[in-house]
Amino acid sequence: MHVTTLDRSALVRGRVAVCLLFLLSGMAIGTWTARIPSIKQQLTLSDGQLSLGLLGIAAGAITGMQVVGRLIDRHGSVKVMVPMAFGQGAALVLPACMPNLAGLTLALFAFGAVHGTLDVAMNANAVEVERATGRPLMSSFHAVFSIGGFLGAAVGGLLAHAALTPATTFVAVAAAIALLALWAARWAFVPAPEPSTPEAGVTGTPGKSRGVLFLGVLGICCMVGEGAAADWSSVYLRDELGSSAGFAAAAYAAFSVMMTAGRLAGDRLAARLGPVTLVRGCGALAASGLGAALLVGHPVAGVIGFACFGAGLSCIVPQVFSAAGRRDPARAGQALARVASLAYVGFLTGPVLIGSVAEALGLPRALAVPVLLAGFVALAASALRPTPFTK
Repeated sequence: MHVTTLDRSALVRGRVAVCLLFLLSGMAIGTWTARIPSIKQQLTLSDGQLSLGLLGIAAGAITGMQVVGRLIDRHGSVKVMVPMAFGQGAALVLPACMPNLAGLTLALFAFGAVHGTLDVAMNANAVEVERATGRPLMSSFHAVFSIGGFLGAAVGGLLAHAALTPATTFVAVAAAIALLALWAARWAFVPAPEPSTPEAGVTGTPGKSRGVLFLGVLGICCMVGEGAAADWSSVYLRDELGSSAGFAAAAYAAFSVMMTAGRLAGDRLAARLGPVTLVRGCGALAASGLGAALLVGHPVAGVIGFACFGAGLSCIVPQVFSAAGRRDPARAGQALARVASLAYVGFLTGPVLIGSVAEALGLPRALAVPVLLAGFVALAASALRPTPFTK
């Protein structure tokens, strides 16, 4: 399907196709996460050995992101994202078939490479659909990814409870992923080729290249916060504030729920406020919400603070990705790959950074780091000032 005019039905189908890709990508990650304990037990791995194996996902994702940008710009996002969507299901099955740590690490590298490549390609296609539609859509796509992660984790947990093996779980989810990928392939939106514009080039001028790099810095700031919330929110409530283990888990649950809710509302907010005002307000909400909770130092305040932190961070990364993709439609893949790679590094290093600062200064002071980074994003929100959508 090659679209040269703004055919409403084609755009609707294209939007659904992007949603399907974000959904299946989230499902793959959620399912894998739910079965990590079973894989660990199956291979009799220690915590340290498992950590080494999990590095394979990170290494693979970053490697895939480095390669995919030029492929997208040369061949188009659809020709990259469709094969990777089918590959996502196949790559999910691999870790359950490995007999030892070395095999698991290689399988997870492949899984991460496919996931990272698909991530950039589907975001590039999301920008194309967004531009053709003429209104913000990126936040809703990222919300669908979160929903997919929840569904994948729920299915993985249910099948684990039913005592099914990880291999059976992954094959079942991979079959569902293949069906979603087939649907997405049939409905994918292929825009007309656009020439690169010198004034908006990603690599054409040092100034524009630095602009994309700065968007990546904003992505790092947000993803450090996401990684910190995932790994340290419950620890903070449990160890620092003395809450029960069950109540401590509510901190990350509140963060996740509010992040998803914020992304579901994000497109309407972006259309009404514009990306600069939206990101400035979101950064301020994230910084003030978690910052106030750290000052109060009570478990209930902690849950509310992480809820505000999730709501605040929810819309920032989608707007950063959208801004990167708009810099030059002919080089959107390279810009998105650069920004996504930097953001992913932030997600990986965030928990380590918080742990290192906590070791020296204590966890409450360490959690002030993502507060300060969110405040920086609020101050730097003008970097997302958009070029007009093509209508």
